[in-house]
Amino acid sequence: MDFLRKKIYIAGHKGMVGSSIWRLLKARGAESLIGTSSSDLDLRNQQAVSEFFKKEKPDIVIDAAAKVGGILANDTFPYEFLMENLQIQNNLIDCALKENVERFLFLGSSCVYPKKAIQPIKEEYLLSGSLEKTNESYAIAKIAGIKACEAIFLNKKKLFTSIMPSNLYGPFDNFDLNSSHVLPAMIRKFHESKINGNQPVKLWGTGTPLREFLHVEDLADAVIFLLDKTPEYPLLNVGTGYDIEIKDLAIMIQGVIGHEGEIIWDRNMPDGTPRKVMDINKIKSMGWKPRVSLIEGITQTYKWFLQNIDKLKIVDMHI
Repeated sequence: MDFLRKKIYIAGHKGMVGSSIWRLLKARGAESLIGTSSSDLDLRNQQAVSEFFKKEKPDIVIDAAAKVGGILANDTFPYEFLMENLQIQNNLIDCALKENVERFLFLGSSCVYPKKAIQPIKEEYLLSGSLEKTNESYAIAKIAGIKACEAIFLNKKKLFTSIMPSNLYGPFDNFDLNSSHVLPAMIRKFHESKINGNQPVKLWGTGTPLREFLHVEDLADAVIFLLDKTPEYPLLNVGTGYDIEIKDLAIMIQGVIGHEGEIIWDRNMPDGTPRKVMDINKIKSMGWKPRVSLIEGITQTYKWFLQNIDKLKIVDMHI
């Protein structure tokens, strides 16, 4: 792994994804990792990002920085999710190109694919249909990043590529009920209901949508796997290739936590996309596959939640 001797900048290295990649790179022997906090470098500031790149001169850039959130956050702040993500990724991609960075890896999200995409979702289905309205702004921003990297990869012949992970979860997740994704939100709801006498837990929608979940440590492993190879494609899916009905996910999490109360489904709240599972044949054909099972990952995440409950990331609406 020659790339481990190079200077690697991880944008968003304190977030769930970035910190997992950082820890695994350290464990694999990376010699020069760079990370900046938002107080030291505002990635929305073009001049500041440009000066940072000129000073640090990284060889490899991993873009794990984004303004993220669940259905409620995306639906409530569409302008902020669109504009801030565009600013962050445009600055990183453009400065990396201008400073002749050897390798740029852009991390997106499976929400970039059409709401009614044929399942499982192939990379080729990008822009083949309309998006899920509740996170359209975030998806549009990420699609712009994918297309920018693709243009650099195809037209400028530089190794700027993108990976689209499925729904992520794991240590350092966001457990705030106003801005979190479904899995960490369920962990918190079931835990709090359990310690309050196994009160009923109210969950959004019908419980019928199907979702795929990837442990963040598996994503970190995929990132390192890909950095060690010359990219064949400008865009790759990363996931498990398996999905689960949200009702069954709730029952699984309820069992791990030991909650014994009732589950109530609030049908007045949105379900989102009916089904979303990734076709991961391209990355599998290259020799990578996920290692962490869903039950194992939920158990590990709940253990981390309990160990860190007093210092959890609650509201994280900004980088």
